[in-house]
Amino acid sequence: MLKQRIITALLLVPLVLGALFFLPLKFFALLASLVFLLASREWSGFVSAKPQQWLPLVYCLLLGASLFWLPVEQLWTPHLHPLVMGVLWTAVSWWLLGLLLVLRYPQSAKLWKESIWLKSLFGLVTLVPFFWSLVAIRGYNFYHDPMMGAWILLFVMGLVWAADSGAYFFGKAFGKHKLAPAVSPGKTIEGMCGGLFTASLLAVGVTWFMGFVPAKMAIVLFCSLLAVLASVLGDLTESMFKREAGIKDSGTLLPGHGGILDRIDSLTAALPVFLLSYLLLSQEF
Repeated sequence: MLKQRIITALLLVPLVLGALFFLPLKFFALLASLVFLLASREWSGFVSAKPQQWLPLVYCLLLGASLFWLPVEQLWTPHLHPLVMGVLWTAVSWWLLGLLLVLRYPQSAKLWKESIWLKSLFGLVTLVPFFWSLVAIRGYNFYHDPMMGAWILLFVMGLVWAADSGAYFFGKAFGKHKLAPAVSPGKTIEGMCGGLFTASLLAVGVTWFMGFVPAKMAIVLFCSLLAVLASVLGDLTESMFKREAGIKDSGTLLPGHGGILDRIDSLTAALPVFLLSYLLLSQEF
């Protein structure tokens, strides 16, 4: 399993970097649409024991409709389009609800576990904001500096990866108090704090290297911490749905890593939270 994980990671990293820095925005959005489709198929496994074949189709039709009303070239004119801002606010509202569901699990599952429509709606408000925040960050300041959005996106991904690594090692070394035992027994409060610490070091290092003024450094650091906390929630929320569905992984597409959702669960929450908080605090909206 470890060998498979390493091989898959070694293959994925250059593909992700290549997509970030070499794909034109339209093709990057097309790739993000493919990720959206694959994740939608996996989410159908959360909805019922027999995956609903109609669910990915409905999700993609809704995403296609949003792309029809808002082509990716018109995302920033110069501020982020109000439609995407609305999607980001929807995402934040959903993750606040998700936090309550996780904290109250398994009691909270009584409200939604038998409802195909509620679980389908949860998937929609998870994946659509993920897609638009992914594309919006990649397209940030695109016509003045085409690579700026790619670096920002890599930074947020790096925060999540740093937090995951920090949580693992701090949890192994110091973990005693369970974070959400009913949802994910292996996660600890000490591990989460270690992940926050590790991600904070990365954020401070990057902003210092970039020469940010103290005010902007403080904004980026605060948004980074919010994004990392959101990434933990994204991970826990997917774990809650998997536990209720009785499955270990969302899929088998990535050997040693599970499915697409298992790789992007943290980012589904981290990306919209980072983007919205940064836009609000920097007043770029």
